Amino acid sequence: MYEDEMSANRRWWDGATPVHYRSRSYDVEGFRRGASSLLPLEVSELGDVAGKRLLHLQCHFGLDTMSWARKGAVVTGVDFSPVAIATARQLSTDLAIPARFIESNVYALPEVLDERFDIVYTGYGALCWLPDLDQWAKIIARFLRPGGTFYIVESHPYTDLIDDEVVDRVALKGDYPSGGRPLRVDSPNTYTDSDGPLEVQTTYEWDHPLSEVLNALISAGLQVEWLHEHPLGFFPRHPLMVRREDGHCVFPDGLCGLPLTFSLRARLPS
Repeated sequence: MYEDEMSANRRWWDGATPVHYRSRSYDVEGFRRGASSLLPLEVSELGDVAGKRLLHLQCHFGLDTMSWARKGAVVTGVDFSPVAIATARQLSTDLAIPARFIESNVYALPEVLDERFDIVYTGYGALCWLPDLDQWAKIIARFLRPGGTFYIVESHPYTDLIDDEVVDRVALKGDYPSGGRPLRVDSPNTYTDSDGPLEVQTTYEWDHPLSEVLNALISAGLQVEWLHEHPLGFFPRHPLMVRREDGHCVFPDGLCGLPLTFSLRARLPS
């Protein structure tokens, strides 16, 4: 189901990867000099990863994956874009950062990988590319060892209500996500600063309410330990947002009370 839409998305990510690699947003040169692409929120909540086997789903070209490796994790990154995976492998080699990268759709991962991990991790901007969270949660459970940890930090569904075309105040539009069919998006640019129009300009995204995320994980047998909602963004999705020195993006005090990010930790029972 949705094979055509996901194939279109894969072609888009193949074209977007070189743009992202060159962009100021991803700051590859800073990463080469030793900077981490991780934000303080996920570092503090996931905690010490040294010596732990970590599986990163939807890893793009691997900056977050390799940032966890720099913190001592034994990392495996997975992404469905061959261009992204090739870029990640080259960067890993160039910087002598030990990391394994596997080209695979999340749903097809059991066909190419048969291991268990201490941590399964997924970061910002991943869920909107997945049509089926029930199957996604089953994949997470499949790759966790008994007692292993799943951790996600992700854009809060409320952010889809923020109207970024109203620039002088915070205004809301539309309805809270209810899941369902994909939204087609046509744009010549990616979400970063771009140095030219993309060749493939159509993507398909799926909105997921928090209840869908929670229920999928519970149905897959994971025990949810906590769910946190944060006033912190990971990119300035509205003109009035500002980027703090620690990398998180926020609205000025008193301007917007919506949560911008959620994080969740769950465990597979022993």
